[in-house]
Order: sequence, then structure tokens, then C-alpha cells
Amino acid sequence: MTQAATANKGNSKPRLSDELSNDTLLGWLRSMQLIREFETRTMQAYQQAKIGGFCHIYTGQEACAVGTIGSVNHDDPVVLAYRDHGHALARGMDPKACMAEMYGKAAGCAKGKGGSMHMFDKPNHLYGGHGIVGAQTPLGTGLAFAARYEWEVLGTGSKKVCLCYLGDGAIDQGAFFEAMNLAALYSLPVIYIIENNGYSMGTAIHRHSANSENLLARGQAFDMKSVKIDGLDILNVYDQFKPLVDECRDLQRPAFVDFKTYRYQGHSMSDPQKYRTKDEVDEFKAKDSIANLLDHLMNERECIDEDSWKAMRKELAAIVRESVEFSENAADPEPGELYTDVYANPQPNLSPTAEYRHGAKNPLL
Repeated sequence: MTQAATANKGNSKPRLSDELSNDTLLGWLRSMQLIREFETRTMQAYQQAKIGGFCHIYTGQEACAVGTIGSVNHDDPVVLAYRDHGHALARGMDPKACMAEMYGKAAGCAKGKGGSMHMFDKPNHLYGGHGIVGAQTPLGTGLAFAARYEWEVLGTGSKKVCLCYLGDGAIDQGAFFEAMNLAALYSLPVIYIIENNGYSMGTAIHRHSANSENLLARGQAFDMKSVKIDGLDILNVYDQFKPLVDECRDLQRPAFVDFKTYRYQGHSMSDPQKYRTKDEVDEFKAKDSIANLLDHLMNERECIDEDSWKAMRKELAAIVRESVEFSENAADPEPGELYTDVYANPQPNLSPTAEYRHGAKNPLL
């Protein structure tokens, strides 16, 4: 029996994901479990006061990051909101660099100056998490503009698609509407991915967004192709998202996606979660995306068993544990780092330097 036939056993209608190799799907399972384990240890470190500031956990939403990033090319630009650890790991960031960043250590991906909300990885074309709600959407539009300009005007590179992620709490920001307007006007290859987990911090979506049951109207208002996707099933994510990526890449135009997903933890580590019931959380845990993929690989693909799954989890737990130990022992940033990476092209009397404090020259230096 062929691999695709095995995957499609008992299903009369072929799926695009049927053509994915066992190795690809096992890689996705590994990536999702890495994120799950990483976030568990992140919560522990935060509760031990080893991680400071705000910290937003991605547990429950793994299929969205892994499935969408698994549908694009490595050189396609990606820009994120502040719930960004999962995407960073799915994109290929070293767990040590990710954890060290949250510890505020110099070995972190942003030299310890960004923290939990600002994962940045230029070699992996990951252009940052962003703490200001909706602020990443104009940047995603700009990345798409740059990609199309390079290909169409400069004649360098190839057609690209930018993935721009945001939560449902950001969909009413004015900057987002301006970004969508420009993307539509200039036909820019950016896909706005709404990770719709149903809550903006502690406010249910129907209480903060008008016509919340029809978010697709937001994209349609700008004549964008707009689709709703069940983000709890990674095979479904790929089946629906990959054709959209290919279409946006080929036609060089934008799109809007309402991803239905769910976070098991609160908005941030300080969230008491009084706005939802335990039964609601348990209802979504029963649809867990990792469990869904594991069941498919065990019972339909028959390419993993209980022993190999246990071994994979043990290996990933060790990798994450090493990232924690690495971060605890890594060096703090030097004080001089306060004055670096402020401007791309520093100009005299403009970029903060050791000689200047609040715009006035320090007479002691």
C-alpha cells in the first residue's frame, strides 16, 4: 500500500496532506511537542522569578504555527505578535537562544534586550515578535512590499509570501486596517493570520469586536481572499493553508485567515483566568492538536508507536532542560549593549551613545 493510500485509509476523498511524507509529519509532531515542552519549562522558570516582564504562553496553539510555517519556504519573511516562542521554535530557532532571551542573557536571540515578546532571528527570516498590539501588521506589509520589489523591480530573488501573525485582540487596531488597505492597493503578498483563540486578554471576542462571527468580512472589505480554518488539526491547517500560500505567491496578492485555535493558559502568566470555566478549557484539551496528529501517525500512517513516542518526548525534554541550564549559566549583557542596536545607521548627536545622556553631553565622559 502506498504511503498516501495508507494515510487516506477509510477516507474516500484524497487530502493534500496525504502526499506529505511520514518524515515530514513526524518532524511536525516533534516540533509541536518541542513547543509544548518548552512552554512548560518556561512557566516553571517564570514562577521561579528567573524570567521577568510579561510572558505569554503558546500551549494549545501549536498546530497553527507549525502548520503555517510548514506551508511556506524558509526564505519567506515572518513577523509576529508577542505570543511568539512557538513560532520562533517552529521557524528553527535554537531553543537555547530562545530561552536565553527570556532570561535576559547575552546569548539570547536579541542579546537579552528583547525578552519574551521580542524573538528575532534574521538567519531564519523571523523579523520579531512585537509587544505593541497590531504594530507588526504594517511591518508585515512592508516586508511583503520589499519582497515583491526585489523580485519584480530589482530582478533579484524569487516570489515570496510574508506571514503576518496577530491575535483576535489586534483586529480592531487602526494600523491593521491601514496595513490591509495598502496591501490591497499595491497587491502585496502578505497573509494576515488571525490566531483567534476567542479572547483578547480576558475579554471574549464577541464583547470587543463587532460582527465577530464573521471576521472574514474584514478581509473581504479590502477585496482579499479570506478563509476560515480550524487551527486545532494540523493536517487540516496544511490542506487549507498551503493552497492559499501558493495562490498568494503566484499572483502576488494579500489574503486574510481566521484561524480558530485555543490557548490552554491565560493571556499572560499573571492572568487569573476568571473569565472562563475549567470545563471550557477541558473541552478544547479533548481536541488537542498534538494528540490528533499522534493518533493519525499511530493508527493510520503506522509510522510511530508508543515506545518511539516516549523516546521522542524524553529526547525533547532533555533538549529543553539543556536550554534552561544553558540560560541559567550564560553571561549577562555588557552595560555597553544599552547603546547598540538603537539605529541601523547611527548619526552624530542622534543615536544614543556612552557620551550622551538624554540628549545632553555628559561632562564626566
